Amino acid sequence: MDTPKHHQRRGQRQLLLLAALFFVPLAVAFYLYYGAGALRPAGSVAKGELLEPARPLPEVSLPRPGQGATDTGFLRGKWDMIYIGDGACDARCREALYLTRQSRIALNKDMDRVQRIFLVTGHCCDEEFLAREHPDLLVAQLDGEAGGQLLAPFPVYDGIPAAEAGRIYLVDPLGNLVLSYAATAPDKALLTDLKKLLRLSHIG
Repeated sequence: MDTPKHHQRRGQRQLLLLAALFFVPLAVAFYLYYGAGALRPAGSVAKGELLEPARPLPEVSLPRPGQGATDTGFLRGKWDMIYIGDGACDARCREALYLTRQSRIALNKDMDRVQRIFLVTGHCCDEEFLAREHPDLLVAQLDGEAGGQLLAPFPVYDGIPAAEAGRIYLVDPLGNLVLSYAATAPDKALLTDLKKLLRLSHIG
């Protein structure tokens, strides 16, 4: 005869199985492609700078200029291409946003699995430029404590914080920061890595 404890244990097993169905394929994809002894063709390495281990980003809500605020899970469910910088958007900013836009378009049928995010540190924003050139871009401001919490896991390269580095970052659908691209990275690097990850992963 089933007891309440038996039902509880069975329910817990079912929850663990469901979680495994979501999380294991992504973990396996990363291990096979990026892990030690990876089963990838020779020379087929990540074009960006891999963060090992991946860095979980906190779930926070950020203000959106003229649009209220993001929900706390806005970095979950899709692959995210993130650029961090001043809202006035200098030449590097415009170059990075253009690159993320063109990379997403080039994904064709998979483009809806990816979202583009501009995290603004100040002087928000050149609204005319963003509306004209990047209508699909999610813009959020790194104001206050929530913004600081979100920035904290981002790496510092050569003493330059993420807010000033001019880098593009890739976040997986579980909210983990996994890859970083310097301004000097080849233009096709981001697209090359995205295509491989989307092919390997059925999450997001």
